[in-house]
Amino acid sequence: MPRIHLSLTIAAPQQRVFNLSRSVEMHTASTQHTGERVVAGRMTSLFELGDTVTWRAKHFGIWQELTSGITEMQPYSYFVDEMVKGAFHSFRHEHRFTAIDANTTVMEDVFEYRSPLGILGTLADKVFLEKYMTNLLQRRNECIKAIAEGEEWQRYLP
Repeated sequence: MPRIHLSLTIAAPQQRVFNLSRSVEMHTASTQHTGERVVAGRMTSLFELGDTVTWRAKHFGIWQELTSGITEMQPYSYFVDEMVKGAFHSFRHEHRFTAIDANTTVMEDVFEYRSPLGILGTLADKVFLEKYMTNLLQRRNECIKAIAEGEEWQRYLP
């Protein structure tokens, strides 16, 4: 099972980074290159414990839908989303937030997944999928960082 671990220091308060990370609008902005949009579940605002969302996006030239749910949450330290239905066999994505001081937060992602198709899925992980997922998460995190450190964050939070 591949495990991607990313860490990024952001010059913004922990609460702001936590809330941006669970904003539907922020997620959509950070994945606009895939055409990602919500088609069911929580459509706007901030994800809460128990929420589900179905995303539609184009990956590898194919439109796909993926439903995930928020299964754990401890404001402003962490939340977890897990796949309910989609192209993966399963995934669990932990979002962790640690305040270094009042205006500095370390944001971490731990993304574990299992690909479908047995040995073919394992081969796909090694050849391209793990790198693709790492790049997708890094791109999202850089977008959160840029918005959290500027003034634009106010557009994404209630």
